[in-house]
Amino acid sequence: MFLACGMVVAQADERVVVGSKRFTESYILGEIVAQTARTTGVRAEHRPGLGNTAVVLEALKAGSIDIYPEYLGTIEQEILKLPAGSAPATIARELARLGLAHGVPLGFSNSYALATAEALAGQRGLRRISDLRAQPDLRIALSQEFLGRADGWPGLAARYGLPQRPSAIDHGLSYAALATARIDVTDIYTTDARIAELKLHTLQDDAHYFPRYDAVLLYRADLPQRAPLAWQRIAGLQGRIDTARMIAMNAEAELQGRSFAQIAAGFLSGDAGTVATPSAHSSFWQRLTADDLGRLTRQHLLLVAVSLALATLIGVPLGALAAAWRPISGPVMAVVGLMQTIPSLALLAALIPLLGRIGTVPAIVALTLYALLPIVRNTATGLEQVPRALKDAGLALGMTRAQCFRLVDLPLAAPVLLAGLKTAAVLTVGTATIAAFIGAGGYGERIAQGLALNDGAMLLAGAVPSAALALLTQGAFALLERWAARR
Repeated sequence: MFLACGMVVAQADERVVVGSKRFTESYILGEIVAQTARTTGVRAEHRPGLGNTAVVLEALKAGSIDIYPEYLGTIEQEILKLPAGSAPATIARELARLGLAHGVPLGFSNSYALATAEALAGQRGLRRISDLRAQPDLRIALSQEFLGRADGWPGLAARYGLPQRPSAIDHGLSYAALATARIDVTDIYTTDARIAELKLHTLQDDAHYFPRYDAVLLYRADLPQRAPLAWQRIAGLQGRIDTARMIAMNAEAELQGRSFAQIAAGFLSGDAGTVATPSAHSSFWQRLTADDLGRLTRQHLLLVAVSLALATLIGVPLGALAAAWRPISGPVMAVVGLMQTIPSLALLAALIPLLGRIGTVPAIVALTLYALLPIVRNTATGLEQVPRALKDAGLALGMTRAQCFRLVDLPLAAPVLLAGLKTAAVLTVGTATIAAFIGAGGYGERIAQGLALNDGAMLLAGAVPSAALALLTQGAFALLERWAARR
């Protein structure tokens, strides 16, 4: 009895947060790990689609997540910047310096490769990566991460002497671009389900550039001690997923339209799984009205409302200060304008190590910074347009400067100020979709999954509610502006 009570207390204390990157296989593996941990009765949360390696790694180091699926070659070259084929002891030692560890080889390898359509491969005689060297006119488009990875295009082009200058494309869209001949070559994952479906030819890595990409779990070193029950069950995943099964699960998501949770549950229940045959994805209406609509709407509204309120509390006084003291007007506008030039995903990634977390807090900070420019600018402009004579009249009537500002300046500047708030609110509704890439939820969660799966219905199911919310926000501020004008 005492043993049972001890296990209950341990289960109540244990909590595991699983992360995953923004591509199909990582979504599935993350869900499998999370559901496996839950079988012990512990609290396990899955933070899906956390952008690229840089974002999810920062989340792991900051302690916002405890574990996520990764690949040995990525750990070796992209994360640790070690040469290919480094000793396991060296990898373990370097990870330990970061407070991390890796293990639980899942049983398959998912390598990077370059692929082209079989028809084009036949026409151009493309069988190996080295064959690209003699055909500089080929249109190569690569995923954004592969373009900058240590084991990606720069090293590959140097090893093979490739003359092409590739463009960037989202990985989820690259297959459709290959199928419609808009591009000739792209990077793929060797366990992708669409390779066979679209009849793609994988170019042989004849210079043996790519390292081994055995699928493993990368986790915080203290996880086995903090959550021993969950870890024992997670460690049992070792060797349970072979290449054929992983391809089949990817196909269930990309070709059959099954949810990642359903696929993971099927795997854990012992469903053998078969390679999926193409079938239509759920309709747009089914995607739009899915069970997660209420949760995503609440998350999106929270992000917009809190960030806009903070931006107003900061921006209105800042704009008033810029209007009252001309010497600082230029620097203030320059600083808030600079915020608009920083790419949103880059700012979110930078905030993770600064704030030590992912999710809502860094998302709200970023959205607040992006909303400042129209609020500060319009506040300053509105106050500068108030006639000096009216200000003097207020002072002549015995008002203090504070009373004059509150009763004369602000009411007269209100239409311009509200226009700035409206612009900031509408921009924030759209920008908030990026927050899903650091686990803050909102409609961007659907957009990220739609991109990963190349699922147009899922993309629209995230974009349409966001656009509708932007229109409602604009309409609400238009009514507020009319009310202010009558007042």
